[in-house]
Amino acid sequence: MSTSRVTLAALVAGALFGLGLALSGMTDPQRILGFLDVFGDFDPALLFVLGGAVCTTMLLFRFVLRRPAPVLAERFQISDLRQIDRPLLIGAAVFGIGWGLAGYCPGPALVGLGVLSTEALWFVPAMLAGMLLHKAAMGRGA
Repeated sequence: MSTSRVTLAALVAGALFGLGLALSGMTDPQRILGFLDVFGDFDPALLFVLGGAVCTTMLLFRFVLRRPAPVLAERFQISDLRQIDRPLLIGAAVFGIGWGLAGYCPGPALVGLGVLSTEALWFVPAMLAGMLLHKAAMGRGA
């Protein structure tokens, strides 16, 4: 596969994802925190965005997997792991804590960085530091 085609496809997919996040209001950390505040000022907007994503995936994923390979790759890269293990639980907990504290997950944080959001200017470097820490820990066999 041509590197330029893959790069262009990644750019277009990323831009489309960012646009979807922005149009749905999911780049606003207060909206996310409102969704997580189930006993306070609950904002259900994220529930509809997540529901739309799950429905789309349920309907279309089976058609995608009927292809012998992705359009711009030699094979599908799908994990064969089927168990919930300690690293998964720890990763989910760390992700959830960060999401709850900041109101950001990686995609919306990068969109926020693109528009110079104050929260994203703090969150993205912390996210990158966490990624580097994880890489270092995994390199040591942890």
